[in-house]
Amino acid sequence: MKKLIIIMASIMVIFIALVVITNIQQKQNVEGNPFGKEKLHSETQKQLNDPLYQNIITPDQLKKDLAAGETKTIYFYSSTCPACKQTSPVVVPMAEDMNIDMELYNLEEFNEGWNDYGIRSTPTFIHFVDGQEVERLENYHQDSSVYSEWLEKVKETPSE
Repeated sequence: MKKLIIIMASIMVIFIALVVITNIQQKQNVEGNPFGKEKLHSETQKQLNDPLYQNIITPDQLKKDLAAGETKTIYFYSSTCPACKQTSPVVVPMAEDMNIDMELYNLEEFNEGWNDYGIRSTPTFIHFVDGQEVERLENYHQDSSVYSEWLEKVKETPSE
């Protein structure tokens, strides 16, 4: 009976130690993240050092910028979205090459964006001029020319 109690106690200590270590590792992984959150979805954590996911905008910053009448191009994505994972390697470098400052809004971390911006699916791209939506592109497109044409239109859209 004593052996059984010792074995069970040892298993519990190991389990508790694993939970503590996992929590510490997660906190270290998300420390100083651009989302300003203490806990991030595991898929978002995987993207923290990915160069495709560095130009992050938070909901508060986007609302502030739009209220100030700024012009913005926003890529609404979800870190768990398979279509977004196919789209990002195409669109993010394309926007950079065209000198478009496209900021990324992670709907997995900030799901209020679904309602705030009328997002129906991911990926969704919205271009705002003077704080107002003027162009939108929704869904995954296998033909990359759809993205380049949209970005060209955005680039040519005059600020009022």
